[in-house]
Amino acid sequence: MNQRSKSERLWWSQFDALEMGSGWDEHDIQKPQIMIEDAYGDSHPGSVHLDRLTEQAKYGVFEKGGFPAQYHCTDICDGCAQGGPGMNVILASREAIANMVEMHASAVQWDGMILSSSCDKSVPAHLKAIARMDIPSIFIPGGSMRPGPNATTSILAGDISLRQKRKDAITEEEIRDYKLTGCPSCGACAFLGTASTMQCMAEALGLALPGSALAPATMRDILDYAREAGRKIMELVEKNIRPSQILTEAAFRNAIIIHSAIGGSTNATLHLPSIARELGYDLPIDLFDEINHKVPHIGNVTPSGQHQTESFWFAGGIPMVQMELREMLDLNVMTVTGKTLGENLEDLQRSNFFERNLGYLHNYGLEREDVILPVDQIHEIGSVAVMKGNIAPEGSVFKYSACVPEQRKVTGPARVFDCEQDAYNAVVEHKIHPGDIMVIRYEGPRGAGMPEMLMETEAIVCDPTINGKVALLTDGRFSGATRGAAIGHVSPEAASGGPIAFLEEGDLISYDCETREINMTGIHGVPCSIEEATAELERRSKAGIPKQPKRKGFYKFYTDHAVSAMKGAGLE
Repeated sequence: MNQRSKSERLWWSQFDALEMGSGWDEHDIQKPQIMIEDAYGDSHPGSVHLDRLTEQAKYGVFEKGGFPAQYHCTDICDGCAQGGPGMNVILASREAIANMVEMHASAVQWDGMILSSSCDKSVPAHLKAIARMDIPSIFIPGGSMRPGPNATTSILAGDISLRQKRKDAITEEEIRDYKLTGCPSCGACAFLGTASTMQCMAEALGLALPGSALAPATMRDILDYAREAGRKIMELVEKNIRPSQILTEAAFRNAIIIHSAIGGSTNATLHLPSIARELGYDLPIDLFDEINHKVPHIGNVTPSGQHQTESFWFAGGIPMVQMELREMLDLNVMTVTGKTLGENLEDLQRSNFFERNLGYLHNYGLEREDVILPVDQIHEIGSVAVMKGNIAPEGSVFKYSACVPEQRKVTGPARVFDCEQDAYNAVVEHKIHPGDIMVIRYEGPRGAGMPEMLMETEAIVCDPTINGKVALLTDGRFSGATRGAAIGHVSPEAASGGPIAFLEEGDLISYDCETREINMTGIHGVPCSIEEATAELERRSKAGIPKQPKRKGFYKFYTDHAVSAMKGAGLE
């Protein structure tokens, strides 16, 4: 027990009485006390199984002489909220969950903390809380969902949903079959979306046990990781190893390198800077671009590649990527094992980790190099670009690894929409044509709360007449599952008076992934110089932006106080 805990008990005797009223005994209250919090709930497959993981973590704490207390704060699912007003509160939920963990962790002087989640906002929320509280902590990833039929994922919803809205385009049997097979188990969706990406980032930062990110949620291995996390937290408490000793600038740089190499979700460009802000330092968006100019893209994982997250884990997961890129990484960073990254990789090699699961991969007729490409066989450098110009002076984010080469440098007319639903209807009604650049605005953090545009991007790629021929530009964000020419996080956003607010129908937009530029280059279809277009945007800005709709509650608080997407879209 730490000195603060002892002092607290001497100060107010009711503390011990309350714990004993909860089922503790006189021996328990003298042990190191560990808060174990998960996102368990019936909200979605990524959370429904987490109680089984934290139960194992409790056993590990007991085994090493501590006493655990279990807390819950469930999350919400982007997939459940997709396309409706519920999507507007999804990013804000990251802040709410982080704040709730802070409340739980602050009210009692815990000796250590274990957090467990699987998905898009709960994982970064937990990582933010770990950084904020700075007590010995470990994160347990909730793992991967099983593959669907024919190696599909739940993202088939995009095609199903589009055809449901078009006359005679789908049968009731197809819809029912998808519902019965689209999500065959618990765990995070089986593509490298934001949920899977952030599990990988937790491990790459050193906050999760080596090899634990994306372990199949239905296999025994994930229970082993959870039990070991319970044992390991007691070691971290004894040695007083804190997150601030792990989450160094070198650790964040390592994580961005891994993100680039695996083709991770663009949402990591929000979450990693927001986690860094909890530690009091800036993680500039330009660092992502600098690293993406250098790192080989070796993860052949959907949507930037072919295979699913389960196969990625069988192929060696994050540790295998770290082995491949060890010359680029700082191997001296501390991790939750109490050892350095380099020492962890050596331990994994000695334990046969890199060979043990290849037989599972063989069940799918795959070899490791099919899923994690050897560095000498790569075809692409990086996966994400940060583009700037008169439309996005602060920056925008483009995941070019999930886009056909022909759409990485484009000039086209703007098709301007002030909300996603109107843009989606335009695709459904065949009003979008090859060569168009769709603009969806007022969807940033201070606009609509920065919802993701997966429904829109899937509608585009699932329509054969415009797939690979239409780009989308928004101050909102995208799902990690997004495919195609999707440029998001445009900053400053429209609701803050950014230039995107003043684009008009037919204006020409040009972007170039290679040069990292994005500009308005024509007025109402007539080409002009960038300088002339910039002046026109400035002239239009004098009219101001429309008054934003009234909001209430935490949603209002978030949209009133959110910082720029380029700084992580957290609260100021």
